Amino acid sequence: MKISAVIIAKNEEVMLSDCLATLKWADEIVLIDNGSTDNTAKIARSAGARVINFPKGKNYSDLRKKGASEAKFEWILYVDADERIPENLAREVVSIVKSESALNAYAIPRRNFVLGKELKHGGFWPDYQKRFFRKKGLSGWSGKVHEEPIFKGELGLLVNPMLHIKHEDLSQMVEKTNNWSEIEGRLMLEANHPPMNVLRFLSAMAREFWLRMIAKKAFLDGKIGVIFALYQVFSKFVSYAKLWEMQLTQNESSNS
Repeated sequence: MKISAVIIAKNEEVMLSDCLATLKWADEIVLIDNGSTDNTAKIARSAGARVINFPKGKNYSDLRKKGASEAKFEWILYVDADERIPENLAREVVSIVKSESALNAYAIPRRNFVLGKELKHGGFWPDYQKRFFRKKGLSGWSGKVHEEPIFKGELGLLVNPMLHIKHEDLSQMVEKTNNWSEIEGRLMLEANHPPMNVLRFLSAMAREFWLRMIAKKAFLDGKIGVIFALYQVFSKFVSYAKLWEMQLTQNESSNS
């Protein structure tokens, strides 16, 4: 049995080379290019990856499904361009394949590095990611924002972590939040979320603050831990503010 490493990327020329360097052990590397306009495809090909141009992929579920359909081998390891697979994790993955495991799906713990610091609290560790699958046991993916795999059987947990090196600065993070919150707001609207009011805004932000700062002790990661935890509260607020705006527009349209 062999392993296909599948990378989902768009305009990732800054981070991609280091990612590819940690996947040389894989039997093939497939890059699903979601319409890059930089050197992403060129860098991937120069490292021996097979590049599939897929600009019509609307979300990560679409892109991960495309990756599964293009993978040639029995096992699929999904990796993002800002993630790295250390040698000990690679050995663990290979050992599972050689052992002819009865499981079809595995989650991998992930170490998150944000603004140059590893976050060990605030809900960012062990941050398990469902990324390693036997192809025949993976039925598909669901969800437009936080995609989830559909697979047969139980989920296994790997021991060795992958690395997640977030390279965005605060300005880029805010831009990304603006884009994703639009999708999240639309999904909540389509799910007939109750009308937003002051109490719902305050309770949503309070729950996120409690989760990150109190329950998960983000403050133990110092000032960057506090900054990123408060940023999660801000992101939650923006998503609900977008929902409120959409509800307002919807009500005005129905009353006109």
